[in-house]
Amino acid sequence: MNTPILWRRLDQAGHDSALLREDAAGAVLEGTAVFSEASRACRLDYRIVCDAGWRTVSARITGWLDATALDVAIDVDAARRWTFNGGPCQDVQGCDDIDLSFTPATNLLPIRRSQLAVGQKVAVRAAWLRFPAMSLETLDQTYERVSESRYRYESGGGSFVALLETNGAGLVTRYPGLWQLEEA
Repeated sequence: MNTPILWRRLDQAGHDSALLREDAAGAVLEGTAVFSEASRACRLDYRIVCDAGWRTVSARITGWLDATALDVAIDVDAARRWTFNGGPCQDVQGCDDIDLSFTPATNLLPIRRSQLAVGQKVAVRAAWLRFPAMSLETLDQTYERVSESRYRYESGGGSFVALLETNGAGLVTRYPGLWQLEEA
């Protein structure tokens, strides 16, 4: 099953388009985000591979910020040990999800893995790739399903809260103040 999506950025100029491909072995989420970062042109291509349980197996981010090339490879083994460009990344050991700070695409991963019923809540610890620093750190998050298509998302111990709207595949269609599904 393939699900494409196109978002428009709301807080600054930019777009992101992604394609979710699913089969019995897992899922691949790949896309391209094009936006302005501190008045500098930026393009980031991403490819995330998940196992059948929606846990991140690998993530690759390439592109550029202004004239600087970017290339990040993240891999996760079965024991949930993470590597960042080939080196161990102790701070995020045990995490199930990658969270790319520059796209709404990765909210899909804990949403699909948790399969919450309306009224249920789950706490997750994600490996958060901060942009433009390109550093990987843990980010505690909470997802609460408040309706069939809405999730209350919280991170940073409650310092950030948003009501996310999703489509049938679990992709975010509205991320208040940051991203909105681009209408055709």
